[in-house]
Amino acid sequence: MSSRLGVSIEKIEALESYATSGLYNAVERAALEYADSITITGRDVSDDLFARLRCYYSDDEIVELTATIAWENSSSKFNRALRVPSQRLWKMD
Repeated sequence: MSSRLGVSIEKIEALESYATSGLYNAVERAALEYADSITITGRDVSDDLFARLRCYYSDDEIVELTATIAWENSSSKFNRALRVPSQRLWKMD
């Protein structure tokens, strides 16, 4: 889906290494680190990360970003618990 929205295949393939990849800018890295911090059990959003987010995003945008991440996490857990199979939307043609 992201490739249809203009995200390059190279960038999608480098997602796992977003923190060190030159394909991602500081704004994208902050958003992805935020998603990791919310998603990965045992992690928390540090004050430093939240301060960096506030440099790039308004309060409303941070709320929207947080809601989107939380929704995706909830949807993933829901689908996994009910054995809903993947629709393979991540596959590249």
